[in-house]
Amino acid sequence: MRTLALSDEILLNIDKPARYIGNEINMVKKDPSTVDIRFAMCFPDVYEIGMSHLGIQILYSMFNQREDVYCERAYSPWGDLHKIMKERKIPLFTLETQSPVKDMDFLGITIQYEMCYTNILQILDLSQIPLLSSQRGEECPIVIGGGPCTYNPEPLADFFDMFYIGEGETRYGELFELYKSIRGQGGTRQEFLRAACKIPGIYVPSLYETTYQEDGTIASFQPKYEDVPAAVEKEVEMDVSHAPYPVKPLVPYIKITQDRVVLEIQRGCIRGCRFCQAGMVYRPTRERDVAVLKQYAQEMLKNTGHEEISLSSLSSSDYSQLPELVNFLVESKEQGVNISLPSLRIDAFSLEAMEKVQDIRKSSLTFAPEAGSQRLRDVINKGLTEETILHGAGMAFEGGWQKVKLYFMLGLPTENEDDMREIPRLADKIARRYYEIPKDRRNGKCQITISTSFFVPKPFTPFQWASMCQKEGYLARAKVVNEEMKAQLNRKSLKYNWHEADVTVLEGVFARGDRRVGQVLLKAYEKGCMFDAWTECFDNQKWMEAFQETGVSIDFYNLRQRELDEILPWDFIRCGVTKEFLTREWERAQRGQLTLNCKEACNGCGAMAYQGGVCLEHQN
Repeated sequence: MRTLALSDEILLNIDKPARYIGNEINMVKKDPSTVDIRFAMCFPDVYEIGMSHLGIQILYSMFNQREDVYCERAYSPWGDLHKIMKERKIPLFTLETQSPVKDMDFLGITIQYEMCYTNILQILDLSQIPLLSSQRGEECPIVIGGGPCTYNPEPLADFFDMFYIGEGETRYGELFELYKSIRGQGGTRQEFLRAACKIPGIYVPSLYETTYQEDGTIASFQPKYEDVPAAVEKEVEMDVSHAPYPVKPLVPYIKITQDRVVLEIQRGCIRGCRFCQAGMVYRPTRERDVAVLKQYAQEMLKNTGHEEISLSSLSSSDYSQLPELVNFLVESKEQGVNISLPSLRIDAFSLEAMEKVQDIRKSSLTFAPEAGSQRLRDVINKGLTEETILHGAGMAFEGGWQKVKLYFMLGLPTENEDDMREIPRLADKIARRYYEIPKDRRNGKCQITISTSFFVPKPFTPFQWASMCQKEGYLARAKVVNEEMKAQLNRKSLKYNWHEADVTVLEGVFARGDRRVGQVLLKAYEKGCMFDAWTECFDNQKWMEAFQETGVSIDFYNLRQRELDEILPWDFIRCGVTKEFLTREWERAQRGQLTLNCKEACNGCGAMAYQGGVCLEHQN
């Protein structure tokens, strides 16, 4: 096994060379000659983003606990190094041993968001692995994808040998044993793939075929062979308290996006927001035991030297033992550790907790009403009233906060102009609540930042059938909000930012696209598209050329509302939440009807009985 190393001359002429040299604190070192499987774990974005991802830290630790596996890492080289590697034909290498990725047994790529798709092709290209799975020979690693975007893997189907659908703690051991067995008997790639597809959670796209009707919709999706499963069930780790967890996480030498200890306190969410894919596919809700979390917190702080710990979940306020955990961490603060509490709902305990752990004068509070009007908040099942929002803001202002961030979406189903105008009106009401406080008890002028993103329908949500807007439609909505903001009494306290509409259009195509949109990805990469999530790198003109040259219609995927009986590209995946439940929620949304959260009532989503699991409400 040959190894590579970037020369000093190269390192001195690229930005942030520490991205590529490895040797971080807690990096695992093994003798590659003593293991049976070498696994390159890759995040298709820059080092600073990839190193902040908890999922990779979990799998890196879990894989390396096996004596027969060596898990190493690779990230997307930034444009300066990419150019050098292409010119000098330097293959992409792992950080642990500087070995070529193409010499590994597996290349695992985590797929977090649609705008990293061209970077997946960059990883394959720089690794000198054929981009199309159909062109790979026996010497190539098995390319496997995981992460949230695998809930519709079809746009990437031609580039991956297999996908792992669901949570990684459950089936990788079985997959590794199968690989060792088949390779040990001299078996081929194809024999391994045919056998692997029978492992729950494993999807091998080359073993399925799609046919289309004249109108472009899917006519059928089925296995090519009788022994290939017709459906793929997502994997769920039910016992999260005893699941593998990285108590010795990697610590980088340069500042990364999330430069802190991350403590995942629970998985899943009880809330049922109709736009939120994570809230649906990560069901049922599973809590980590508070005693385990206390132990993890102490070990991880000791093993990393970090000075901040973040409590991670989709809705931290819903963790039943949050007060006990926060109080424990606060009482331990003599070590000089800061505590971050993202994803909190604004209630009395949350504010009390934040007062203990944050510098109020420096920090800002984040509210995510998602919609300006109560009507539209009911449509999306946000479960948040204007009274609750204003009361929470008032408590925060009385407690010393003066900065508030508000997050909304534009383009939601059934949205009208009044819904848009209610966004700055709500922000102004919040500002008014601040100025009701006597002047001598305020910390100067309040600052309220409104941020709007544009709605993208996602698979396995009640809005998966919804239509989107064209770029001009999204920008017109942002213009309405901006105009209304200027009419508000407290407009000097308000600031407005909005997301790029070009990017939203592409996200929509790749979130709900089928295999045919893969050719657009290939063409866009050939034109030089990479790091599309980075504003300075995004080139919409090249993307539009790629769609035009491949004959793929953006409007077909984005502008039409799908029929309830249409075969969707991801229908072969069983994610726990049933299509009947999603249909019911879609219809309730049209009527503006709220659905109670899981702690208030079981709504029969299907996740409760999935793989023998039970919802939190039914555990006692």
